[in-house]
Amino acid sequence: MTEQTVTRVNGHAKPKVTLVKFDTDTELRAQAAEERPAPAPVARPPVWVRSGRAVRTVATHERTRTAARLAVRHGLYVVGGTRIVARRTWDGRTAARYERMIRVAEAAGRWDEAKEWEERGQRYRQQRHQRRMELLKAPQQLAKSAAVGTAAGAGGLLALGGALAVANEDPSWVLAPTMSVIEAVNWAVIIGSVVWGPLAMLGPWLCLLGLWDVGRRRQTAPAWALPATQRSTEGEPITPSIVVKALRDLGIASLRKAIQAMDDSGAAMLSPITIAGCGVEVDVTLPSGVSTDEVQNRRRKLAENLGRHEHEVFIALAPAARTVRLWIADSGALDEPIGPSPLVVDETLTADLYTGAAPWGQDLRGDAAALSLLQRHLLITGLSNQGKTAALRALALWLAQDGSVEFRIADLKGVGDWGMFEGLATVLIEGPTDEHAAEATHMVEEGVAELERRNSALKDSGSTQGVTREMARTDPRFRPLVLIVDEAQVAFMNPLKGDDGRPYGGTKATSRYFMAARKVHNQGRAVNVTLWQGTQDPTNENLPKLVREGAHIRASLVVGTEEQARMALGDKAVDGGAAPHKLRQGLDKGTVVVAGDGVKLAPGQSSVTIRTHYIDGDQATELAERAKAKRAGVTTASHVAGGPSVDPLADIAAVLGDAPRLRTQEVLQRLAERNPAEYRDWKFRELREVLEAVDAAPHKSDGVMVVDRAKVESALSRRDAEAGEDVVE
Repeated sequence: MTEQTVTRVNGHAKPKVTLVKFDTDTELRAQAAEERPAPAPVARPPVWVRSGRAVRTVATHERTRTAARLAVRHGLYVVGGTRIVARRTWDGRTAARYERMIRVAEAAGRWDEAKEWEERGQRYRQQRHQRRMELLKAPQQLAKSAAVGTAAGAGGLLALGGALAVANEDPSWVLAPTMSVIEAVNWAVIIGSVVWGPLAMLGPWLCLLGLWDVGRRRQTAPAWALPATQRSTEGEPITPSIVVKALRDLGIASLRKAIQAMDDSGAAMLSPITIAGCGVEVDVTLPSGVSTDEVQNRRRKLAENLGRHEHEVFIALAPAARTVRLWIADSGALDEPIGPSPLVVDETLTADLYTGAAPWGQDLRGDAAALSLLQRHLLITGLSNQGKTAALRALALWLAQDGSVEFRIADLKGVGDWGMFEGLATVLIEGPTDEHAAEATHMVEEGVAELERRNSALKDSGSTQGVTREMARTDPRFRPLVLIVDEAQVAFMNPLKGDDGRPYGGTKATSRYFMAARKVHNQGRAVNVTLWQGTQDPTNENLPKLVREGAHIRASLVVGTEEQARMALGDKAVDGGAAPHKLRQGLDKGTVVVAGDGVKLAPGQSSVTIRTHYIDGDQATELAERAKAKRAGVTTASHVAGGPSVDPLADIAAVLGDAPRLRTQEVLQRLAERNPAEYRDWKFRELREVLEAVDAAPHKSDGVMVVDRAKVESALSRRDAEAGEDVVE
């Protein structure tokens, strides 16, 4: 920094001005620092606060936690190893093991096994008593043996010395063997005295190391003290202790108390754990006061306690009372794909509807799952894009290998999933519109007309066995007919009406599709006419109760709620453990829960979970071509004529005649006489639904239900007027 003095004279005296010039930025910053006021002193916290913070930092540091886990882990390894060795020693020296096994067998009700363990315990006690008595006599026998052994040894050494003395012609050799033995004993004492000190020091540490190793192998330390790589129990093999601990920690107080009160710590609750496919299976007999529902409702928590995901544990009811059957998958096993369909692998595979079963996939045990389709109506449902069409089509492709079966198919999705049945099915309707849904209704109604013709033909045939396999093979009138409606919800929701004013869709007795499906369910099975339906996202509107309950085989892929699961499979199956709503959307694609007839179920089970084989489009086309080769040329129609339709309201008006009112029972009787095929199965419910739909519901008169002719004629007039307005428009 330099200073300069400048004097300016301009007629006036000027004061001197001193200019300061900084040579460097460092000097500038130093000057600014000198001019800046000093900061106020900051109060430091008390010593005890700073000490507490330091202690907390040290205590919560990751290295501290790691060191603490290390110390606790290895310390508890020693403690646990000591406990295990002590228990092993106690079991080996006493009859505790036998007493424990007797209690387990008695708790499980296995009396023969309890008797066998009691006999083993008695034998053990007798042998132990004998050993103790022999031990009392051991000192006397040991003394005698020592005296005899010493005398014999000394005599032997002297004899050996005498022989050496004679051989060497030197009397000093007589004591040579004895002196050699004495010298060997001396050296042994010297070596022992040298080694004894280190052994005395190392002995306790070696014992401690052994106990530590036992505890480490049995993992006696708590999970939080284990290394991070060993804390996860996912994938751990299932053992009885793991199952009991999982049940104990399920959050059911009565179950926990009962397990803690058991002498065997709950082991008597379990059956033997058996390998079942890609997992294990075990029956659990619950103690009194614990219901099976309480365990079923805690499936997720039980799975997590077992070190599994929820979808890897299935809970079903076993045949025995108060018993649940647990199937526990190997970790990740259910995410592995199953093999290809036998239809694809074996080109020589054939089908026979009467004697065979469709290879559909594998159950959770890994066993082949097959469906018997003979005279069984089928319903499969689930969320969209979960493999419903592929699963339904796989069954049809197997059945198509039986050349006697006729197919009539309505694909109301219309994207070509069933296109390979062109030239194989006699009817193939493809499209998502209301008109396509109406065609599907005509197809099912034609199936109703066909079953009525077959009923008459069966009576004329005189068969007392129904439609036999021979009749189905040789008589075209009785060949198996399978009606398939994929995306059936479109048919139920169809808003179109027929020429008679009846709606195609709906869930009432006026619905043409609903009534046609019911009639096939009621009468078709006996004459080899069956209906297969596939639908998605079931509700009461798109899958009426009477229709879903008419299916012999009910299958469900993943659905959204338990209510939908009950709609798909029924209350009995869901209450028995069926849980399609627990499947994983997208991940469990093609996995179905099946209930009803036609599928092999374990004793006491109401459903089975099947992982279906996937047959892609190219494979399906190849299988369809193989099926076509077994048939004469089949002409496929894409349209079904509507045919004459029934008008229940007009028929009711006709049977009323001139009577102002008529009892409902008499109306039903007259309807059955007028058109037996249509009204034979009608009950009061169907009659009421038809009349309520047009505001002409039956009412009571003189204590009996009657139908009023004036109301029926008024309803007909209104309908005709509405139809006329529609035509004008």
